[in-house]
Amino acid sequence: MEFQPQQRSADGRITYPPGVKEITDKISNDEVVKRLKMVVKTFMDMDQDSEDEKQQYLALALHLASEFFLRNPNKDVRLLVACCLADIFRIYAPEAPYTSHDKLKDIFLFITRQLKGLEDTKSPQFNRYFYLLENLAWVKSYNICFELEDCNEIFIQLFKTLFSVINTSHNQKVHMHMLDLMSSIITEGDGVTQELLDTILINLIPAHKNLNKQAYDLAKILLKRTVQTIETCIANFFNQVLVLSKSSVSDLSEHVFDLIQELFAIDPHLLVSVMPQLEFKLKSNDGEERLAVVRLLAKLFGAKDSELASHNRPLWQCFLGRFNDIHVPVRLECVKFASHCLMNHPDLAKDLTDFLKVRSHDPEEAIRHDVIVTIINAGKKDLILVNDQLLGFVRERTLDKRWRVRKEAMMGLAQLYKKYCLHHEAGKESALKISWIKDKLLHIYYQNSIDDKLLVEKIFAQFMVPHNLETEEKMKCLYYLYACLDPNAVKALNEMWKCQNMLRSHVRELLDLHKQPTTEANTAAMFGKLITISKNLPDPGKAQDFLKKFNQVLGEDEKLRSQLELLISPTCSCKQAEICVREISRKLTFPKQPTNPFLEMVKFLLERIAPVHIDSEAISALVKLLNRSIEGTADDDDEGVTPDTAIRSGLELLKVLSFTHPTSFHSSETYESLLQCLKLEDDKVAEAAIQIFRNTGQKIEAELPNIRSTLIPILHHKAKRGTPHQAKHAVHCIHAIFHNKEVQLAQIFEPLSRGLNGNVPEQLITPLVSLGHIAMLAPDQFASPMKSIVANFIVKDLLMNDRSTGNKNGKLWASDEEVSPEVLAKVQAVKLLVRWLLGMKNNQSKSANSTLRLLSAMLVSEGDLTEQKKISKSDMSRLRLAAGGAILKLAQEPCYHDIITPEQFHLCALVINDECYQVRQIFAQKLHMALVKLLLPLEYLAVFSLCAKDPVKERRAHARQCLLKNITVRREYVKQNPMAHEKLLSLLPEYVLPYMIHLLAHDPDFAKPQDCDQLRDIKECLWFMLEVLMTKNENNSHAFLRKMVENIKQTKDAQAPDDPKVNEKLYTVCDVALLVIANKSTACHLESPKDPLLPSKFFTAPDKDFVNDKEYVSSEARTALLTGKPKPSPVLVTVNKPLSVTGRRPYTKSTAADGGAGGIGGGLEPSSPAGNKGRDGNAEGLETGASENNENPGIILSDSSGKDANLEGSQGGKIGSTPTASPTPPAVPSKPRRGRPPKSLSGGTGTPPSAEKEGGATGRGRKRAAPAQDGTATVEPITIKIPKQQKDTESKRTAPQRQMDLQSHCHLLGSEGDTEMESSSGSSRESSSGRRGPAFCSQVRRMCRPTRRKWRIAPPRCGTLSGGPWSRTAAAGSCISPLMCFWPPDGTTQHRHTLKTACEAPADKARFLHHERPEERVRGEPSGKSSG
Repeated sequence: MEFQPQQRSADGRITYPPGVKEITDKISNDEVVKRLKMVVKTFMDMDQDSEDEKQQYLALALHLASEFFLRNPNKDVRLLVACCLADIFRIYAPEAPYTSHDKLKDIFLFITRQLKGLEDTKSPQFNRYFYLLENLAWVKSYNICFELEDCNEIFIQLFKTLFSVINTSHNQKVHMHMLDLMSSIITEGDGVTQELLDTILINLIPAHKNLNKQAYDLAKILLKRTVQTIETCIANFFNQVLVLSKSSVSDLSEHVFDLIQELFAIDPHLLVSVMPQLEFKLKSNDGEERLAVVRLLAKLFGAKDSELASHNRPLWQCFLGRFNDIHVPVRLECVKFASHCLMNHPDLAKDLTDFLKVRSHDPEEAIRHDVIVTIINAGKKDLILVNDQLLGFVRERTLDKRWRVRKEAMMGLAQLYKKYCLHHEAGKESALKISWIKDKLLHIYYQNSIDDKLLVEKIFAQFMVPHNLETEEKMKCLYYLYACLDPNAVKALNEMWKCQNMLRSHVRELLDLHKQPTTEANTAAMFGKLITISKNLPDPGKAQDFLKKFNQVLGEDEKLRSQLELLISPTCSCKQAEICVREISRKLTFPKQPTNPFLEMVKFLLERIAPVHIDSEAISALVKLLNRSIEGTADDDDEGVTPDTAIRSGLELLKVLSFTHPTSFHSSETYESLLQCLKLEDDKVAEAAIQIFRNTGQKIEAELPNIRSTLIPILHHKAKRGTPHQAKHAVHCIHAIFHNKEVQLAQIFEPLSRGLNGNVPEQLITPLVSLGHIAMLAPDQFASPMKSIVANFIVKDLLMNDRSTGNKNGKLWASDEEVSPEVLAKVQAVKLLVRWLLGMKNNQSKSANSTLRLLSAMLVSEGDLTEQKKISKSDMSRLRLAAGGAILKLAQEPCYHDIITPEQFHLCALVINDECYQVRQIFAQKLHMALVKLLLPLEYLAVFSLCAKDPVKERRAHARQCLLKNITVRREYVKQNPMAHEKLLSLLPEYVLPYMIHLLAHDPDFAKPQDCDQLRDIKECLWFMLEVLMTKNENNSHAFLRKMVENIKQTKDAQAPDDPKVNEKLYTVCDVALLVIANKSTACHLESPKDPLLPSKFFTAPDKDFVNDKEYVSSEARTALLTGKPKPSPVLVTVNKPLSVTGRRPYTKSTAADGGAGGIGGGLEPSSPAGNKGRDGNAEGLETGASENNENPGIILSDSSGKDANLEGSQGGKIGSTPTASPTPPAVPSKPRRGRPPKSLSGGTGTPPSAEKEGGATGRGRKRAAPAQDGTATVEPITIKIPKQQKDTESKRTAPQRQMDLQSHCHLLGSEGDTEMESSSGSSRESSSGRRGPAFCSQVRRMCRPTRRKWRIAPPRCGTLSGGPWSRTAAAGSCISPLMCFWPPDGTTQHRHTLKTACEAPADKARFLHHERPEERVRGEPSGKSSG
């Protein structure tokens, strides 16, 4: 129905409702309001079906839209008019009575302005405003505006008005009507313009959102309701901004990422078309733009309940790619996102793991740090959220190069451990998942950084065993923690207590210095102590300054000193320690400062020295826990350990604490419990209990007689019948805690010495251990009987007899259980000899000389002293290791070090290149431990240079670490001890160079001074040491090294000063050393700060008339060394391939067709290519070093022929191989075997003279030549015969030869041929493979007396000789050797020959050897006459 505009009644007047007078501008506002209210009432009551009334009041409706009403200044008038207009639109719907578009626009703008009245809900007119809103929303009156061209202006104004008036006082109905009104405009219109969309979206921007939360909620609900319609408009907007970069389309363009985040949170469907556009932005060239997109997507993907990653996999994968972005902030943002993602979306952890792994190794410290934070935060929320790989990344970062990252990783793991393992917040399964944390954290204590050590101590005290727990709970935590730790973690924890105890002793010594009068010496000592203490604190430089200040305060404040003394006293309890720390800190906090670094440093010191865990009460609690474990009433199984493990680890824990807190153990209850432990069957438990008594029982005899009476018989029994370790500690315990120790030890010594029986080796081991330690602890009391035992039983009956036959499986090493009791007894016998000598600490009886000869012979014979081939390879390895370790032990005593000859030193050094991996490993550890404690002379540091030839990477790395540690320790010692400057020759690491040069010059592998391969090996060994020495050029040390080498070239080798070949090798090594130094340093040619000194034991004094300016390394060799020409593969190419320094050759036979044997220095390959090929197949195992000696097919003896095969060929040739034109690189010849000289001579035909001149190698190939002896010590002779085939050759030796003694300077024979062992019947004695190495032949020649025709062995005669083995001459018809002869206490010499092949021979052919005192020998003079 259409209405004519301005239609009036028949009389032309406007019809008003009954009772309403005409409304004009002539009446007052109050009257207008009054009349309008009646009009409003009338329109409110009308409905759309009242056609007559609609026609009647049409003129009035038009009149109400006049300017008088629309622009009336009175708001009440405007409100009533707006209500009327709203009802008019309702009544006349769907057609409005106003046809003019301009009028409609004015009306709706007028109505919109009145809606602002909704803002004040307390206004008297609010109900009318609400009625207006409700009417407009219900009728959808604004939909009329769709027909207007500029309707957008009306809608924008409406939306702005509604968003601006909404507030917290509005009820749900107001919200609903506003939403209805706006949603109808959006859903029923043709589209949403950008301006109108901005009106909605602006409420989502964070700034507006914070100002009007209700407007944000209204917009949020509106978008949700209209998602289907408005999504297209939103997509268009973001397309314009993101893809087309048209930022001018909207004022909100700069907030586009904030809007995307909010829209995604409202409804992800709003951004269905927008997400692909973000993938485009992720690949932008602008780093800042990528960063903004990454920040946005991080929030979208990480939002809780977000399914964006699963619904949009391409975008997710593209986002993950930003973890590898070149822009650091982008990578950092990605890592931060991962934390929320792991916590909110555990299913995405698998996708994130690989990328977090890469970022955990990011070059940026902040990124690595945030990776740790990300994983730890997720783990602290729920351990299920982080997988083992993620925790593994944190584990790796505990070794990060940056302290901040390491600290975060360590603290994070500690927090996880405390939450899930200590408090069991997620059950046993979660605790088991991270059970490795405790071990890993303690392993960090091995790091060199003091910061790491301090943090581990802090973590232990706060997270692993919280110090604030009650004593019983705290000790229970410690008890079971110790039981669950792995061996390395246990060592670290023990080291931590040891370091804390050592620091306490330093502080105690500092306080003692304060009690002494102030003198210059006292002040210097105090300063040195402060330096030592500062090195145990973070930032030692600053710590030193703060400690000086603290020391000054200590000197001035006696009360502070007394508090500190109480803190470090052995009787201080944990509670007292807390009080002391608090009191000392309180005194140092005045005057108060915001930050007090001085106080922080002092707190660090106090925390390290305070006994926060262990006191007498704590020890009692531990003992009670141990008793409950023994009784079976403890919660061992619930804590994840077996009762046996708990008992054993509990005793070990008490044993460690007995070292650091011995006073806390002194109670009858504690010792009663320990006595019960001694009665248990577990050997380890009893051993630990004995050690605890030894460490803590000094007052037992005086104060606890009942404990003493029970303990003595137990200790006696353990010393006689216990395990070796129990016996050792029982003897030491008796010596430490009893006053009548001599009587007690005698009661053990006598029955043990009488019961020694070599036929029952199983029962020998414990007695030998006890006797050895008794001899060491009480040498004066037991010197005479021990000498008899050593002479009559240890050497003659035990070491020189092989009663059983070993396993011939060819293995180089066997477990302790597989070692025969006889060999174990021999090992203990060697240790007994050493302990006996260490107890005497003098060489008046020359026992040490004989012992050293015995040990050297053991090394020369490869561990098989009797050479009967009865013992197995693995047993020989054990004996070699025992001999090498024994020499190291003796070298630690100055009186014995002086008598160790260079030859014996070289033999000992070569053990580090033994063919058995375990021998090399254990020997290197023993060497390192003695060196790092400054127990061994400096020359033994040179032994590590031979490790350059070790084929196992781990062994080389270990050796280098040992070098670094030792060199650092020695330099620090020199710096800290002013008195050490007087002993620089024995302390300064640079002085190791002469010893190393001498050692390498006598390397048996270095036989040809001009051989490039051998020179390259020498260079590698030199650089292995020099690389560490030359790390820094402190005090012009490079020039000092150069000067030292140049000085060596002006001397001669003290071992053979007149031997040109020996000196040539020495000078060649010097030239290589100079080449290495000059090549690695540009400062070496400067002036040396001082003239170096050279050890006279190894080098002669420089001769003023001797000038050595010759270059011994050819130019070609220099070029090869400098250019790094490819050298042969490592010395041991396979697991058990013999070392080129001290290992031994595989024992294989070769035929004459295999090729010739080269000379001593030829470096020939002893086995066929087939044999090498078989070994090369295992080369992969080289770098691991895990199971090097499990099987060794290369050393299994083969006996394919009953006769000996000859080896022929030119020196330097490769046996059994010929050059080919194949492009494949030729197989590298295996290096000659390193180690001791061979034990037997080769049988069969001799090598040609040409080969003999070079030291012709036969059979097993070249081994290390026997050491040339000088006059400083004696070496025992070995009786041998020259093979019959060489009689003619020997007869040609017509030139007179002086008699050669084992202690004299020996010369190698010429080319007369090889020798062989010959019995009286003339049959040859063969080794297992029937061959003997030529180097051994040379050794035998040097050890035997030369005759005109051939070398003979003198058969032994029965009977006792008159005179000792040191007499100048020996009786005819006897063979005396330190290998076989020791002296009984009565002064007579008995001998026992155990070489079965040496037997009776015709008297006219016998030749005898004898010994003489080295100091009585006259050079060049025969030492005695022989009788036929």
